[in-house]
Amino acid sequence: MKIYLSVDMEGVTGLTDPEEMHHGGRGYERGCELMTGDANAVVQGAFDAGAESVLVNDAHGSTKNLRIDLLDERATLIRGPGKPHRMGQGLVAGMDAACLAGYHARAGVAHGVLNHTWMGKEIQNVYLNGEICGETRLVAGFAGSMGVPVALVAGDEAVCEEARELLGDVETVAVKKGVDRFSAELLPPAVAWRRIREGTARALGRLADFRPYVVEPPYTLGVEWNSTAIAAACAIIPGVRLADPRHTEFDTGDYHEIMALFGLFSMIGGQVACGSGRYG
Repeated sequence: MKIYLSVDMEGVTGLTDPEEMHHGGRGYERGCELMTGDANAVVQGAFDAGAESVLVNDAHGSTKNLRIDLLDERATLIRGPGKPHRMGQGLVAGMDAACLAGYHARAGVAHGVLNHTWMGKEIQNVYLNGEICGETRLVAGFAGSMGVPVALVAGDEAVCEEARELLGDVETVAVKKGVDRFSAELLPPAVAWRRIREGTARALGRLADFRPYVVEPPYTLGVEWNSTAIAAACAIIPGVRLADPRHTEFDTGDYHEIMALFGLFSMIGGQVACGSGRYG
């Protein structure tokens, strides 16, 4: 089995504070260690189930968070910015399954710890072919476009519910239960990591139960921004149009272009938000 693992940070064991997820923030270094612990639990579970290889993608922010010196030595890691397919970098046809760890609920979900979609405050909602879309759906759709099923989703309880609604009988592991956006009831790391390892092994032991999540092309990606300025700036990108003053749309027949576009959106949205001060 060739297994792919995308690791975000907001859904990682023990984390509730945005400071813990940004370089220089209070608790960031420990946050990176906990993120690596969640990744290792998936890697260990995959090899327990007979995996031949596990490719890990650091999918959060700068994508320089996972500790390579602490990573299970049987895995390999994609790290650093400039990745054209961002949260799905490294996913290719022929892999047996994708696993998502450290994931979180989409923007606006009640009790979703650190809930957002792709960007923390600039994006209100994302729509894929008219249906509201979180990061789990975006990455599952990317995997599905190449025939790869998602077998495991680990994160907060809200994202596990979101994943089951979307993917059916996918294996999920909840490492925390949201109280509000910035507070949660947490599992101790040793307990969470044991559950992730066992859940991964269980998932890969029943791969025949999973089917790729396929969104039929052509694709229309809609993004509802919190600012007219950001929407106008993103509409300069060839192929992106304004559907209304705060809503952009993009049509394509290639899912890879959707993943790549979010990289541009992140750069443009962040620049405009920083430049607009308190009105951003």
